[in-house]
Amino acid sequence: RRNKMIIKDIAKQVIDNLPNEVTMDDIMHALYIRTKFDHGERELREGKGISHEEAKRNLQKWLK
Repeated sequence: RRNKMIIKDIAKQVIDNLPNEVTMDDIMHALYIRTKFDHGERELREGKGISHEEAKRNLQKWLK
């Protein structure tokens, strides 16, 4: 239950930081981005991320 309240508080904070003239799509996009960002941070803390150099090498494969 506590974790759900934290998530709800984060969602409120994200919405409160948006400008007043905002669409529902803008709100959903901001919440989606925040969720993905938090997920990425959690993976990095758990050692699941890749180094900057490895990311650059992977990107070069796509750019060639």
